[in-house]
Amino acid sequence: MKIEGTFPGQEQAALLIEAASTAAQQAYAPYSGFRVGAALLLKDGTVVTGTNIENASYGLTLCAERSAVARAVSEHGPAMRIHAIAVTNLNSAASAPCGACRQVLAEFAAPDAWIAFPFGDKLEIRPFADLLPFPFGLSDEATRKETRR
Repeated sequence: MKIEGTFPGQEQAALLIEAASTAAQQAYAPYSGFRVGAALLLKDGTVVTGTNIENASYGLTLCAERSAVARAVSEHGPAMRIHAIAVTNLNSAASAPCGACRQVLAEFAAPDAWIAFPFGDKLEIRPFADLLPFPFGLSDEATRKETRR
């Protein structure tokens, strides 16, 4: 896999992809064999990882990205903010986050957050807002602040 073009966060992207790959090794994927890892760089510099967890009732499967967000909130509280996201897998496949993960990530992503993921034979690095330009959100700012305490 190669990184095309220049991006200010290439070194961080490489480190996050490495952390996501390490997390993917812990995936519980006995049904699909599709082992995914995600790494989140929080605003304070902390890296939090997650992996996919499949279930015999396929609808209950937890994606790596949402696993990482759950861990980040559990360990750092609901006010934490994501500065960067990396997603990868051990199957050499394209691995952009699914729609549900994009929406969950958007809830905690900083406005300038970026994301890195394999796509074809290269590593895509782009602003997170490119993946979900119009996220669903509460319209009442006071309500949002209350839920983030």
